Amino acid sequence: MKTNSIEIFPSLEEFRNLSVKGNLVPVFAILSSDNDTPVQVFQKLRTEYSFLLESAERTGQMGRYSFVGRNPVVIFRSSGKTITITEGGNIQTFEVKDDPLSELERFMSRYRYVPITGLPQFTGGAVGYLGYEAVCSFEPKKLKVAKNDVLATPENIFMIAEQVVCFDHLERRLYLISNASIADGDVAGAYEKACREVVELANSLQKPPNLPYVSYQNKIPEISFKSNLTEGRFKEMVGEAKKLILSGDIIQVVLSQRFEVEYTGDPLHLYRTLWMVNPSPYMFCITFGNELSIVGGSPEVHVKCIDGKVQIRPIAGTRKRGETPEKDAELAVELLEDPKEQAEHVMLLDLARNDIGRIAKYGSVKVTEKFQIERFSHVMHIVSNVVGEKLDGLSSYDVMRASFPAGTVSGAPKVRAMQIISELELDKRGVYSGAVGYFGFDGNLDSCIALRTVVIKDGKAYVQAGAGIVHESTPEGEFEETRNKARGMLLAIARANAM
Repeated sequence: MKTNSIEIFPSLEEFRNLSVKGNLVPVFAILSSDNDTPVQVFQKLRTEYSFLLESAERTGQMGRYSFVGRNPVVIFRSSGKTITITEGGNIQTFEVKDDPLSELERFMSRYRYVPITGLPQFTGGAVGYLGYEAVCSFEPKKLKVAKNDVLATPENIFMIAEQVVCFDHLERRLYLISNASIADGDVAGAYEKACREVVELANSLQKPPNLPYVSYQNKIPEISFKSNLTEGRFKEMVGEAKKLILSGDIIQVVLSQRFEVEYTGDPLHLYRTLWMVNPSPYMFCITFGNELSIVGGSPEVHVKCIDGKVQIRPIAGTRKRGETPEKDAELAVELLEDPKEQAEHVMLLDLARNDIGRIAKYGSVKVTEKFQIERFSHVMHIVSNVVGEKLDGLSSYDVMRASFPAGTVSGAPKVRAMQIISELELDKRGVYSGAVGYFGFDGNLDSCIALRTVVIKDGKAYVQAGAGIVHESTPEGEFEETRNKARGMLLAIARANAM
């Protein structure tokens, strides 16, 4: 079908044939992607609830795909066992016996998606975050939610997006996608509505961009921040954790502190400065109305399940980047030879194997990379890669549940480590150390750990960072590690505040 010089796929006849297979069919147009950047498209299209998902390769260059979504048809949020679903102006709140992730899976099962060959890996679905405390719903008899809820954010929010714009940077293509939801057998009506939405997306892209320049600054702006913990209290926590490790209660636990900064700017400005100072494999800017926004550059996949192939890529072991190539190489050797860092990484590699083993076919779990150095803007890490094949009959929601939260942000044994976290940290973590990503209409899952993530709420920006405590840890070293991990985010906030 052609409308306003845009060719829309599939044709009505092809759409009718596809609709026999399900009730959700992608309708799309393909344009050249050289007119706009993903940030410009997000700025032109965004509504109260919108998202921008991108990826920077290890070299800092842009990954293959970027995704922009707006105008979700459903907002799914939960705290504890209470679910709130907003759909078409109607708000429904109810209690569930199962965990909220099971309810999201049941809700998403209404969509019987019909895939079309050649489209990008994500064409729509549930986009948002699963907060750290969601694990208390997965293990209700063993885990209790921390007492202090300072940020008061929902444990989970997902927006179900039927309209998505996808950049394919390799092919230099721009896909404008509207997933046609077929209700009451009105195939032609669903198709015509989706075609109109594709045209509306194209027309919106004709608007000129309205973005201020982001200036590269040699001078680092000053920023005033405060932590939810004093240096002394954090070091006390490390000491208490080490006593538990020495007694054999645990092997490792990840303890964190949260930094608070004044921020009343646009989340998109912060996202742009973050790209400058901390490009990462998982970049995101997600706005949840007036409630909150999250902006992040996470280095670490939480779990990925694409066409039944499951991947976890544990990161553990950290050093600051060197000021010269020679110093950088020296620090990398020092990191790999550090017994404390080795012990921490081996532990988390074993956790990743165990997590995938819970939902994988027998014999399919493999370590494909081991003890590799990956460099980011301010730090370097030791990284490994674990893969497996999902068992038949399980879903991507089962994969998420089996691996949540990541061992990287909890410890080992995982449940006991989380019990200690709630005892020592006292404050709810919220978004931090949970998962950010999507459950696609096609059943696929891609998510990152909510690290290097800024939560923007009520004129404040919050950054949280943790350190893995093991037998060889020192209170001074672990305190400094949390500051190093937060440094890139705090710098991005300072630059965004200066815009």
